[in-house]
Amino acid sequence: MALSLDTIGPDTKNTAKGRLEPAMPPENRLEMPTQSLGRWSASQERKPVVDRSRWRTYLARLFVFGGGLILTGYGTYEMYQVVSVSRTTVLQWLLVALFTVNFSWIAVAFTSALLGFFALLSQSRGRGPLPTTLSCRTAIVMPVYNEQTSRTYAALEAIHESVEATGLGAHFDYFILSDTTDPEAWIAEERAFLALRQRLGPQARFFYRHREKNHHRKAGNIADFVMRWGGHYEHMLVLDADSLMTGECIVRLAAAMEADPDAGIIQSLPLIINRNTLFARLQQFAARVTGPVIAMGLSVWMGRDGNYWGHNAIIRTRAFADQAGLPDLKGRPPFGGHILSHDFVEAALLRRAGWDVYMLADLDGSYEESPPSLIDLSARDRRWCQGNLQHMRVIGAKGLKLPTRQHFATGIMSYLASPFWLFQLIVGIALVLQTTYIRPEYFARDFRLYPIWPRFDPERALALFALTMGILLAPKIFGTLLMLLRGHERRASGGGIRVVLSSLIEIILSALLAPILMLIQSGSVFQILLGRDTGWQPQRRDDGSIPLRDIVRRHRWHTVLGLLSGISAFMIATSLFLWMSPTILGLLLAIPLSWLSGQLGAGLALKRLGLLRTPEEFRPPAIAIRANELQQRNATFGYDDQDGLLSLYCDPELRERHVEMLSPTSRRKRGEIETDRALAEAKLGDAETIEDVLAWLKPKERIAILKDPALLTRLVGLKSGTSAIKAAE
Repeated sequence: MALSLDTIGPDTKNTAKGRLEPAMPPENRLEMPTQSLGRWSASQERKPVVDRSRWRTYLARLFVFGGGLILTGYGTYEMYQVVSVSRTTVLQWLLVALFTVNFSWIAVAFTSALLGFFALLSQSRGRGPLPTTLSCRTAIVMPVYNEQTSRTYAALEAIHESVEATGLGAHFDYFILSDTTDPEAWIAEERAFLALRQRLGPQARFFYRHREKNHHRKAGNIADFVMRWGGHYEHMLVLDADSLMTGECIVRLAAAMEADPDAGIIQSLPLIINRNTLFARLQQFAARVTGPVIAMGLSVWMGRDGNYWGHNAIIRTRAFADQAGLPDLKGRPPFGGHILSHDFVEAALLRRAGWDVYMLADLDGSYEESPPSLIDLSARDRRWCQGNLQHMRVIGAKGLKLPTRQHFATGIMSYLASPFWLFQLIVGIALVLQTTYIRPEYFARDFRLYPIWPRFDPERALALFALTMGILLAPKIFGTLLMLLRGHERRASGGGIRVVLSSLIEIILSALLAPILMLIQSGSVFQILLGRDTGWQPQRRDDGSIPLRDIVRRHRWHTVLGLLSGISAFMIATSLFLWMSPTILGLLLAIPLSWLSGQLGAGLALKRLGLLRTPEEFRPPAIAIRANELQQRNATFGYDDQDGLLSLYCDPELRERHVEMLSPTSRRKRGEIETDRALAEAKLGDAETIEDVLAWLKPKERIAILKDPALLTRLVGLKSGTSAIKAAE
């Protein structure tokens, strides 16, 4: 490694000069008691301040769940008629049962989307003038975990500029809440924070805190902020590391919270932007077309018994502190331990206590990004799968509202649906195999005069298949129709022909990817049931491809299964092969599809043709343009590419500020021996130059030095073997 003063980048020397303000404001603590899932009394629920009529919500629920029940009943009856041409066997009854479970899932999704479609058709556009005053203070908090500072700090700075442009910026403070465990990323965050403060001045009110241990992960990160500094703020607006929100959106959320004394959480609907790989553009287009229909339907029937998605939402801080202290689940992971999908549970606990949780589905200006490839999505999905299946331990908690339990059931079923569809597919194959190869039983025990031979009604089966596909695709069709009806959105998406072509491309590719995702999610469910914990890895947020060897390793068994399924189906019956052909084709193409999904060139080629284009892509939001500009500028600083320990070695003022920002708990207690610290200390003792120790230290040993002022002092005392650093000294 070539060491020189140039490697530590601009704005590091003298970053802290003249800036002695603490990295965090004085603490103003709130108690956050751990809530019980087994004990609750109705007397603990607060009474609403405003008495609101709920008949519209009840009618919407009757439409969604009553309609879903009717559709499921009809589908089940038709499936029974399909298989009951002759005496019904055990396998046929099992097929009916699996079909009923799967069909009920898509039936409710259909009626909810239909409700959202009607609501959007009748909706008047525009939300009125922007509020001119606010009375409360809001903390805008961004939890980060081993993220690129060029991206996260650019997003937060762009949000700050947008909020300031509303004229109400004095009501908002900004917090970077770091749970970072990578030593280089930790120092990069501190350097970016100090440089940001220097550029914007003290009036910007930016703060930074690094937590020594990421106890309870993101939920623990937010809880730590609430308990230590939450008393300063009536509200907090929670972001993700890939979030963007306009100042207008943030001000409207804050004003809505101030105007509603019963609101505990108000959720916005984030749209996906800034995506360029093929897979990410598919998600971006689908979310833009179908997302508003689904979200509006949910918003109408959920009413004030809504849900929380963990980011791009405003929260009443004291209510959160009083009611959202999460308990650990008994037992070991994956079903025990701390709660992974904490947002659902936090919303459930606030709702139990009488606070309203709802979504403003038509509020513009809330954005996020998506995983760039199929493999990246599956890695994130594995963690979400474990978190949602954990909710089987929470759904029966005392005092929860019935709609809250339904939210948990929906989240659980969203992952169990994959193994259920897989089982239905297997039973269908077994039935065809039984019909084709197994001899009928001519002399049954009940002495019937005809053999027991499973048969099907092909005409009813075809009609039922068409009904199922229609219900499954309906939300996509509703979204496409809305975009075609709204002239400005249609034109911004490339015109009517391109919108239709883009929808067809999205439907076809999604259909091919569906069997791959089915197997991936089924595998995740089986692994969790076998007791395998997922852990918590940082997400890839860049537009980049994955090495082909990793793709082959990940999807080789999907391809083999597709090949075996195709050969077996063709040998059993041509009709079975044709019925299974979409699934077979998707699995056979798993490797090239996954490779293609992460390709930037494929996504950009469709972009040049005007396909899979969204209105936000045609006219990018000003905040997204500004965030991209700031990210390019931040990348030139090089903070994410430089050695953290070398930066501290070269810059005494940065080192001084780093020590000041250390948590008091980071300082080692006398007599405590930590393995990583002991190894780091031993290597410091053996080293003659800074180059020696930088080459020898492992990441955990670097962290041990970074959080120990005494070891930092020993590091600085080392000589350098390069003339550039000697000259700098």
